[in-house]
Amino acid sequence: MSASQTSDVPTLLVKIFGKDRPGITAGLFDTLAAYSVDVVDIEQVVTRGRIVLCALVTEPPEGLEGDLRATVHSWAESLKMQAEIISGIGDNRPRGLGRSLVTVLGHPLTAEATAAIAARITESGSNIDRIFRLAKYPVTAVEFAVSGVETEPLRTALATEAAALGVDIAVVSAGLHRRAQRLVVMDVDSTLIQDEVIELFAAHAGCEDKVAEVTAAAMRGELDFEQSLHARVALLAGLDASVVDKVRSEVRLTPGARTLIRTLKRLGYQVGVVSGGFTQVTDDLKERLGLDFAQANTLEIVDGKLTGRVTGEIVDRAGKARLLRRFAAEAGVPLSQTVAIGDGANDLDMLNAAGLGVAFNAKPVVREAAHTAVNVPFLDTVLYLLGITREEVEAADTLDEDPGENVGLPLDRI
Repeated sequence: MSASQTSDVPTLLVKIFGKDRPGITAGLFDTLAAYSVDVVDIEQVVTRGRIVLCALVTEPPEGLEGDLRATVHSWAESLKMQAEIISGIGDNRPRGLGRSLVTVLGHPLTAEATAAIAARITESGSNIDRIFRLAKYPVTAVEFAVSGVETEPLRTALATEAAALGVDIAVVSAGLHRRAQRLVVMDVDSTLIQDEVIELFAAHAGCEDKVAEVTAAAMRGELDFEQSLHARVALLAGLDASVVDKVRSEVRLTPGARTLIRTLKRLGYQVGVVSGGFTQVTDDLKERLGLDFAQANTLEIVDGKLTGRVTGEIVDRAGKARLLRRFAAEAGVPLSQTVAIGDGANDLDMLNAAGLGVAFNAKPVVREAAHTAVNVPFLDTVLYLLGITREEVEAADTLDEDPGENVGLPLDRI
């Protein structure tokens, strides 16, 4: 019987709850099968060993409903479980137009925050249709399936609530396209890695403090990036080129970075990086992490010395967005199905151009402008914003690894 055929026929909602054990679902439907009912809908949730199983079925032939009720209650009691059976008409009510997925990340996720988020969803005119836990480690990640309001106004309503509550919330449109997001592009400095690469170079040149001041001002959007880049690189003039290998060895991946990339690659995503830093580092990261794309500025080296200049096209704020579009075209992925991750003001154009822009432990101006923000120190939590569960991450980790894939890079949290 089709959904349209059940819209006005009598149905029974059969709910079973109690201690979970193998065979409950099969047992319930074996019991119902004796009454020639059709299954309209099924929902099952198991939480800390307690099961709630709901079956929406058509009404049995005339005269058999009372016997069905008695038999189901008797079967449930034999298992020391409880049963509830409610008569009604038709299927579940249709979900409202405008369907979104609201992902909430908490470290921890408090009851107060959950209550406030649920209340704001209701106040926006939306309905919560389903709630599902994506992960319990390293953060608690919960996904709400919501209907009744378009995604953009819901995102705006929840952004303010998230900031006030100190939790991270992502709101994306529901649908097949969410699973079709097949290109992830991220910034490097203070995103993929914990460091600012130019500051690592500056430490070897003895001008770390001067470079750090200019870098901070540029990331806050107070200076033109290209001008600040030239000013900082000029301080490196005369450094021996051997410093490149030293800087590569000093780079520290952000916790969860390797897990993020490994999982995305095993799930069929393409992954790239764009950086206002230098190809001398990003090319090495690309090779060692198996990235599909990488682009950055290039330090000029002449006669074994850094000249204090960069060569080629400058990768600045506009350049990052341009490269995102180029990578998407080369990957054959619509821009709407891309994900961009960054932390600084020079990432804003890229974050806004992507289908989903994620501000990762970002400056306030970036958090306010991005689609969503992640403020925990684990880069792999971005996976949960894509609807990827912790179980899927761990399943991907069981696949055979190339034993050499981690050679030469510091260990991060797996």
